[in-house]
Amino acid sequence: MFNHIMVGASDIEKSKTFYDALLATLGVGEAMRNVAATGHVRYFYRHDGNTFGITEPINDEPASFANGATIGFKCDSPEQVKTFHDVGIAHGGTSIEDAPGPRTGAMGTMHLSYVRDPDGHKLCALYREK
Repeated sequence: MFNHIMVGASDIEKSKTFYDALLATLGVGEAMRNVAATGHVRYFYRHDGNTFGITEPINDEPASFANGATIGFKCDSPEQVKTFHDVGIAHGGTSIEDAPGPRTGAMGTMHLSYVRDPDGHKLCALYREK
């Protein structure tokens, strides 16, 4: 359904450092640097047919997060969910919601963790038990 997800970054290099470390926990490689025709820097991370990008906002307005929006990253294990969280915190993110761990509900058992990136974007790591 999706081609890519992109978020704005107020300090593109600080955000790149954060996402380099965070996305490496999922096996994502180096970001591809791109400079838009407007001169704004963007980085694209590609993995398993998906693309996640960070950009200096091309309208020159401050980067901001969407209230109510969450970007979910699929993990391969409960341990990867915890590592995602811990690496995010270690690289300038903020822990939010409940501590990383299992949640059981109508959709079965999922292991979740939530962090906000340096610009406030809400990120979720998720592993669904089979």
